[in-house]
Amino acid sequence: MTSSVSSGKPGSRFLGFLRLAALIALLAGALGSVGFTLRAGHRNPSRALIGLFLVWVLSPFAALVLANLISKDWSLRTRATLYGLMLAVSLGSLAIYGAVALGPPRPKTAFVFVIVPPSSWLLMVLALSTAAFLSRRRPIPGDRG
Repeated sequence: MTSSVSSGKPGSRFLGFLRLAALIALLAGALGSVGFTLRAGHRNPSRALIGLFLVWVLSPFAALVLANLISKDWSLRTRATLYGLMLAVSLGSLAIYGAVALGPPRPKTAFVFVIVPPSSWLLMVLALSTAAFLSRRRPIPGDRG
């Protein structure tokens, strides 16, 4: 059984490129988010609190890696949505965390690092659920369902 990503079809080549770009963006997003979290929390004396923030900030990235690992049998539409989410969460997190960590000092910096991960989770659940639902109702040409 061959994957539709490697089947040689133009759409599958694009999906393969999108997957590669998404994985690279996901790695850059996770590393950048860690860096920005450490930068924003550099004055906090509690290493445990910073560690908890790091786990919290990395949780959407870990979920997307896990989703990528289990997505082999997903429809083309759902996998394309996953790869788009990987790009969006990575770039969005970097933009938001970067603006906070590198911008002028703010009184409630931690709020951004608390609210972005659950917002990312919500976006991921809604987008993937919608894509999976639509894939079951209206298959696209060349899709496995």
